[in-house]
Amino acid sequence: MTWKLARVFGGAAMAAALAGWATAPMAQPVPSAVAAPAGMKVDPQRIAKVGAMLQSYVDEGRIAGAVVEIRQDGRPVYLQAVGWRDREARDPMRQDTIFRIASQTKALTSVAIMMLMEDGRLLLDDPLGKHLPEWSKTTVAVARPAGGYDVVPAKRPITIRDLLTHTAGISYGSGPAEGAWREAGITGWYFADQTTPVAAQVAKMASLPMAAQPGEQFVYGYNTDILGVVVEKISGQTLEAFLNERLIRPLGMKDTSFYLPPEKASRLAVVYSAGPQGLQRAADPGQRMGGGHVGQGHYLNGPRVAFSGGAGLLSTAADYSRFLEMMRRGGELDGRRYLSRKSVELMTVNHLVSAPYPDGTGFGLGFRILTDLGKNGRPGSVGEFSWGGAYHSNYWVDPKERLTVAYMIQLIPAGDLDDVGKLRALLYQSLN
Repeated sequence: MTWKLARVFGGAAMAAALAGWATAPMAQPVPSAVAAPAGMKVDPQRIAKVGAMLQSYVDEGRIAGAVVEIRQDGRPVYLQAVGWRDREARDPMRQDTIFRIASQTKALTSVAIMMLMEDGRLLLDDPLGKHLPEWSKTTVAVARPAGGYDVVPAKRPITIRDLLTHTAGISYGSGPAEGAWREAGITGWYFADQTTPVAAQVAKMASLPMAAQPGEQFVYGYNTDILGVVVEKISGQTLEAFLNERLIRPLGMKDTSFYLPPEKASRLAVVYSAGPQGLQRAADPGQRMGGGHVGQGHYLNGPRVAFSGGAGLLSTAADYSRFLEMMRRGGELDGRRYLSRKSVELMTVNHLVSAPYPDGTGFGLGFRILTDLGKNGRPGSVGEFSWGGAYHSNYWVDPKERLTVAYMIQLIPAGDLDDVGKLRALLYQSLN
């Protein structure tokens, strides 16, 4: 999802990270764009406002660069690369630039779980302990009014559905028992620096107190990383191998991977960080800060053994658009079926019954769902499904308007940047 500054940093770490950031403006390359084909519902003159908005943000030093790809009925109606892939090297952003997509990985892992359901290997209401026995009995930390916390048994087992909807009570290490999670060395969404498989971390999580009772709250956390381990356990493959075999290669996502092949290093976008004085090039590889990792990361020179189902993939706007189009078409693309139409329908409706969520939206099996335009207050369509990543990338699928949107950028933290909201407004004002 799109993270705000306070969710990435904390206290003194924030102050240290924001100190001394450069503001020197740089001339920008001319954006490259593909306009809407004739007969489409997108007005090419009105959609051009997207590029003007993004270019102004580049010129003002608010972003280094970005790529946006909008498709309608599977055909690109707007494709634009703006700004710099590497601002200091004056290397322009290109349409085939590769990005760290972080939590956008969750959508593919969630689809993998549904594939296993369709294979007859699991059910959504299976207890997690059926597949990962160490999770058969879990505990919950309950805060005391005067400080500290008590540990109580979970009221019921965590299910696969709980994990898909982020209602298992599992955070990214925050909550009343945050100290215990930190002592165990398990915090934040970042796994690329790990020297052991994700399964080793997930096994340790099972013994720690969770942040809430199963089914009672929406708690964003390691849920989809755990699902990735479930995929590995049931399939007998690494998550990387399963996704490559069942999704990535068949879909033609030729630039999507957990770690970057060395020959593609020159196409990887540089990570920047937003602060009160402008943009700073993030450190290489960077460090864990607050609830995440700020830096270029270990995607090129790291251990390459941890395949994070919650936040591990690299991709391009074009690759991710193919995945989104498959989902928009109800699980089929180019004559090949990946999921049944009914499975996609189940994934893209609201499953939150008692767990509260922001007005006008709900959460399905891996996606945020737009349920009420008036309560949500943003342009769009009821039934839209979406999410984003820690590096500020974002996507959504609007089945009613037959649209997919992939917005790729590398900015962490992003502060109060409003580019995604403006992208949404400018897209919908362009529809005929």
